[in-house]
Amino acid sequence: MSRFANRTAAGRELASRLKTFRSRNDVVVLGLPRGGVPVAFEVARSLSAPLDVMIVRKLGAPGHPELAIGAIASGGVTVWNEHLTALVSQEALRSIEAREQAELTRRERLYRAGRPAWSLRKRIVILVDDGAATGASMLAAVRALRQLEADRIVVALPVASSEACAILAREADELVCLEQPSLFYSVGEWYADFSQTTDEEVTDLLERAAAEMSRQSDG
Repeated sequence: MSRFANRTAAGRELASRLKTFRSRNDVVVLGLPRGGVPVAFEVARSLSAPLDVMIVRKLGAPGHPELAIGAIASGGVTVWNEHLTALVSQEALRSIEAREQAELTRRERLYRAGRPAWSLRKRIVILVDDGAATGASMLAAVRALRQLEADRIVVALPVASSEACAILAREADELVCLEQPSLFYSVGEWYADFSQTTDEEVTDLLERAAAEMSRQSDG
């Protein structure tokens, strides 16, 4: 039986575990596109915090794109799963990284639509995704935030494997995860509706979040 109806429901439940960060002026919520943004939108709305994206691209194994052999993030950060990269040629690794870097750059331009990224220096950053299997994408995001001098990094997930949680708990300052099943097959099995999030949905949610923050500032 699925644990969450959809990403919106998961985000609202996750937000209830993050109440201590509500209405603080030093908090920024970052969603990992695409699936993490609907979850992060609900968290940001509940906390009255700004919403932005941390662009991370999974580096999928040749012939098995769902198997993460690493990940890249904004800021030039690359994380490799050394147990898996040993099975792939250096030429293939370079090709995979170049392809995903191009997509990362495209998404940065598309999603922000000219809006500057939020300054993360000395801020509390809540990193949100819809789930984590290997944790590689979230790990890349955490390490990128270290380079951007975030003051405190909170990883927030509706569900993740116990292995991913162990990795992320060591790297982040705090981990909030609603479900850590001992047997984990995929993130999607925990959602009744796990339909793909589109670029249009991501940009719409970012625009809505920016408009809500603007209204709060004016008020």
